[in-house]
Amino acid sequence: MPYFFTSESVSEGHPDKVADQISDALVDHFLAHDPTSKVACETLVTTGLTVLSGEVKTGAYVDVQQVARDVINRIGYTKSEYMFDGNSCGVISAIHEQSADISQGVERASEDEQGAGDQGMMFGYASSETDNYMPLALNLSHLILQELAAIRKGGSEMTYLRPDAKSQVTIEYSDDNVPMRIEAIVVSTQHDDFDEESAMLTKIKEDVISILIPRVIAKQNSKNQALFNDQVKYHINPTGKFVIGGPHGDTGLTGRKIIVDTYGGRGAHGGGAFSGKDPSKVDRSAAYATRHIAKNLVAAGVANEVLVQVSYAIGVAEPMGIFVDTYGTSNVSLSDGEIAEKVKEIFDMRPAAITRRLKLTQPIYSDSAAYGHMGRVSEQKTVSFKVNGQMIEHQVETFTWEKLDYMDQVKASFGLS
Repeated sequence: MPYFFTSESVSEGHPDKVADQISDALVDHFLAHDPTSKVACETLVTTGLTVLSGEVKTGAYVDVQQVARDVINRIGYTKSEYMFDGNSCGVISAIHEQSADISQGVERASEDEQGAGDQGMMFGYASSETDNYMPLALNLSHLILQELAAIRKGGSEMTYLRPDAKSQVTIEYSDDNVPMRIEAIVVSTQHDDFDEESAMLTKIKEDVISILIPRVIAKQNSKNQALFNDQVKYHINPTGKFVIGGPHGDTGLTGRKIIVDTYGGRGAHGGGAFSGKDPSKVDRSAAYATRHIAKNLVAAGVANEVLVQVSYAIGVAEPMGIFVDTYGTSNVSLSDGEIAEKVKEIFDMRPAAITRRLKLTQPIYSDSAAYGHMGRVSEQKTVSFKVNGQMIEHQVETFTWEKLDYMDQVKASFGLS
């Protein structure tokens, strides 16, 4: 029987995402000077105030207050009427040194024997449903908000837009798990005050349908474009007025949008957040590694859908175990347990090996802190940071866990052509 599945996303101006972006900007600044930095930073944002806290072990000096202000301004909180802006909000830092009890469990004389920064389980997921091996509902939810932000920053259309926004997409699937049509799209966007509320609602709905959605459709392949039709139900700012938003409307905290950050409710999630953590924290690095594995397995043709789990004990380098679920879509004559054994042979899942393989000591994390950590495009770029009072540049490679660089090795191991 056909069924519906829904995923949501939030914009870079959503208060929780503001917090994530500040935390990851701090990680990048510390890693830019000292790649061995150990960082666990949490951020709270509320009306007129940003609070930075957490633990850091590093050789770098970073003006953390200025980093926070720069992020807030870049997002678009630059006006006093927002009741939260980068130039005037208070910024309090309560960052202190990392616990020696934790560091003794992580650091080893041999780099390869570096222990996991915490216990826990991490999941990676991939599906052949889309070109980037991500769930379609989440892809569309992210793209709606990316295009909305581009319109806002362009400044020539929908000039009333403010930074805070959310989206949600519901798709109807067939019995064999193929997307059939889009059932509903929800867009809630913060906006400037209007004189007349009914005129405001009409204007925003018209603009979303006639300006925003066509930009989203234009970026889809022909198969996905056909999912948009006149029967799509649009819910645009369904509660009405949305002037009060951002950290003034709702306090934001690092790590509260972990499903938005990953697979939109598909697959599974181990519960650990990513932002604000250096790669020695397996919540982050192992989640990236399992996505890398799942994507390469699906791209190689091992299965049409794959979930990979890895688990760790704090201070122990070797994983407790690796689990694979192909949801009955395997294309090879092996059980899921046997596939997991081959995964162990191909991918070294010790924390130091993951960090090397995916180049995770680079200052690359700010790009991942909004619109999802998975399904993005890996690229070479130059990034600049002010650390220890000096500007420094790095050539980095972003989203390395999205590369299909192990596909040939996977094919060879599984005997696939």
